[in-house]
Amino acid sequence: MGQRFEFGFFDCLICEQAGILPYEMHTDVNAIIKAADAIVPLAGRLGVPPPPPHLYQMAYCHVSTLGCQVVNGPELKEPSAKPCLKSPADIDNLREPDDYLACGVVPQRLEVVRRLKARRPDASAHIGHDLEGPVTTAGLMLGGETFFMLPYDDPGRAHRLLDFCLRSILNYTRTLRRHQGRAFGGQTEMVPDDFGGMFPPPLFGQFVSPYWDKLYCGAGATRRILHSELLREGHLPLLAQIKIDEFDPSVDQFLPAEVVARACPVPYCLRIWPSRVRRQTADELVAFYRHLAGFKPTYIMFHLEHLADLPKIEALLKVARELEK
Repeated sequence: MGQRFEFGFFDCLICEQAGILPYEMHTDVNAIIKAADAIVPLAGRLGVPPPPPHLYQMAYCHVSTLGCQVVNGPELKEPSAKPCLKSPADIDNLREPDDYLACGVVPQRLEVVRRLKARRPDASAHIGHDLEGPVTTAGLMLGGETFFMLPYDDPGRAHRLLDFCLRSILNYTRTLRRHQGRAFGGQTEMVPDDFGGMFPPPLFGQFVSPYWDKLYCGAGATRRILHSELLREGHLPLLAQIKIDEFDPSVDQFLPAEVVARACPVPYCLRIWPSRVRRQTADELVAFYRHLAGFKPTYIMFHLEHLADLPKIEALLKVARELEK
């Protein structure tokens, strides 16, 4: 077996192909179905499976159940979330909701999925990330500038907030998956926690990696995949300590492939991000793909973000298929 690869379409590309607004893929079943049908010919041209009908990805479903306001609308390309805690003192009064399925954006998104699957049984049931990481969750709830100073100013409250986030993430995910008839426990789990690298290694070992370990344990993960975009080389040895099975550095500016290959103690994937696709020629991208393949990652991932980049993606798919043989 040669070098594996994964390819996909970003949701913004699916919207571009269908001529719809991103907001419509959060709210409009007709638009979601139109988008899914519109991408089929392009997927056929590229020789890849078309993505099923699905809601536009969202990372804020869980934090919305805890009081974070999700800002979204036709004029926005992406939703955002506002902190729900005004000060660290509010951490002392945190309580989980009585019913996660009745809070925040969850009821609306579940209803869109229900109507979508009634018309297209092949549609995805996912409404957003299940196991969003505890550090990112805490940063969203309190605001990044405040939370990332908390371990220095009030470590007790920082741990209290992270403990709450961990417990809430697990209870939210368990409740949602039970409602949707999806498994909880005994399977591979991917945790995205991009803000974990905001803490230097000495604090990382106190305020990040222990909570990642507890999250995987609480979810009963049989295989642990971590996605985090802000780690540095000094963080990487800690991944083995918490038994990460595969690391996805994604677009981590501090971890070029050479550093990951040198310092990462666990298997890892590598990505070609759309910014590189936009600025490089097809020949340059093919050369870069071969360069990445030389590090022997578990797989190389790339996406189509804009139709204008289609010839470059066709060149990447050609070399990816060649090296996979």
